[in-house]
Amino acid sequence: MHIEVRQAEYSERIIVRHMMELYQHDFSEFDGTDLDEHAQYGYYDLDCFWINPAYAAHVIKVDGKWAGFALVNDETYLPGSTRAMLEFFVLRKYRKHGVGRHAAQAILAMTPASWEIRVIAQNPAAATFWQTIAGPAVTTLDNDQWQGPVFTVDNVPRPDAA
Repeated sequence: MHIEVRQAEYSERIIVRHMMELYQHDFSEFDGTDLDEHAQYGYYDLDCFWINPAYAAHVIKVDGKWAGFALVNDETYLPGSTRAMLEFFVLRKYRKHGVGRHAAQAILAMTPASWEIRVIAQNPAAATFWQTIAGPAVTTLDNDQWQGPVFTVDNVPRPDAA
């Protein structure tokens, strides 16, 4: 199985938008979102992930087939964090085959930073997944910004202390 993870090109924004609909369908189990009058979930502004230099969209392919995406930016809630994994999605077909783990690790490695990964409290499967990536240490937020666990990964290279 060949897993490709890379930053999404501008021409692929409609592909990410289509996969976002699948992601939001899965997520509606947790947040109760309904389809709009056009039978879509919609997403507030995907274009910002190609316009704002602090934002990025990544795509995941398996053996040349679309398999998922991730959206990241610099809007963080924890002191010291510099990057946030906003949305992370792997199609059901590719779950439990190491695709998510490979993709998550690849995306984190692409941008060395002090990462935070927020998971809604209603999604324990996501918390279990991110614990395998980030380890057991987790902060739980319960405020106006976020309710749920926040995992952290710091992969910023540090000069060796001599």
